[in-house]
Amino acid sequence: MKLSLFIAKRYLFAKKSHNVINIISLISAIGIALGTAALIIILSVYNGFEGLITNLYGTYEADLLITPSTGKSFIPHGQTFDIIRGDSRVKAFCEAIEENVFVKYGEQESVATIKGIDSTFTSVTKLNEFIKEGSFSVWHGEIPQAILGRTMAFNLGVRVHFVDPIYLYFPSRYTPVSLLNPASSLNTERVFPAGIFSLEQGFDKKYIFIPIEIARDLLEYDNEVTSAEVYLADGADIQQIKNDFRKVLGTDFIIKDRFEQNETLYKMMKSEKLTIYIILFFILIIISCNLFGSLSMLIIEKKEDAGTLLSLGAKDSLVKRIFLLEGWMISLLGIVAGTFLALFFCFLQQTFGIIPMPGNFIVKSYPVIVKLSDVLLTVCGIALIGLLAARLPFVIVKKFENF
Repeated sequence: MKLSLFIAKRYLFAKKSHNVINIISLISAIGIALGTAALIIILSVYNGFEGLITNLYGTYEADLLITPSTGKSFIPHGQTFDIIRGDSRVKAFCEAIEENVFVKYGEQESVATIKGIDSTFTSVTKLNEFIKEGSFSVWHGEIPQAILGRTMAFNLGVRVHFVDPIYLYFPSRYTPVSLLNPASSLNTERVFPAGIFSLEQGFDKKYIFIPIEIARDLLEYDNEVTSAEVYLADGADIQQIKNDFRKVLGTDFIIKDRFEQNETLYKMMKSEKLTIYIILFFILIIISCNLFGSLSMLIIEKKEDAGTLLSLGAKDSLVKRIFLLEGWMISLLGIVAGTFLALFFCFLQQTFGIIPMPGNFIVKSYPVIVKLSDVLLTVCGIALIGLLAARLPFVIVKKFENF
């Protein structure tokens, strides 16, 4: 192995009689380097966006969400919920009500999702970090207030310092609909705008946060909620706690972690990442065809050297191993160069944000997170391609004695 590696390195860096072999070998190495760098960088950008989205959803989503398996509402009291509330791993237990309602502000009308929240939610939520106008407060003395997303506020023409209330309408469950006066069957509540947040466009145009007491009055609930949100202490094992609570709650309730609350989104992101990896992987396979060409021409050029080695008693396997190692070293040089290039670029992007995000986005530059697993997967995959491309000429050249 040492002899074949020594000769392969001499062939790799030695000047060839035909300059085109050097050029094709250089093109192969550069192509593999650029392909490796591109693959690592793109996967790191996907990791960055995944981390960004996870942080955004973590801003307003609980670690665990409890909903009824049947029906729409439930009463979060009794021995079962006392066990959950009293668990030392639970930082906060929040009651919440969500429902789609009709909203009117001045002459503007819209449909929104109200979320009735309690005082515990206001103390643990991170949404107050994204308030752009006003404050995250659902009560001002005895006056109920609302916090809206920026898009919803823009569509309704809401400003925090305006004195006009926001009217919320929802059909009564007990009052029959009157054909003469349909509005008489609607429950009505009014709240005053206290804050406007800006987090994510889909979220901003959907939610209005109001006191849970107002939500109960509007929906004609007593002590019911539509969900219970559990916030865990730092460092808690979410999966273990979820399994423990699932045993306590039984089959009457569904408990979801953050991944399960947005399962479709996370699966879509992973599928997109896998698709990009496969596409770039096939591109690298095409690039490796240059390696096949340069190695085939090198074998032709060095056939006299191969004959000399065979005459001196070298085995056919030794000669093949020499050219195989040289072809593979071209790939490895490209892989090493591409990996260092990608890591250097990711470092610059993380530190200085050299490529900015277009438009008005939450972050100013493309987020990048380098994962060791992505680097190893890329390096191993491309190294395997290089090895197969280096072996390909020997499918044609069966034996060097007959070459």
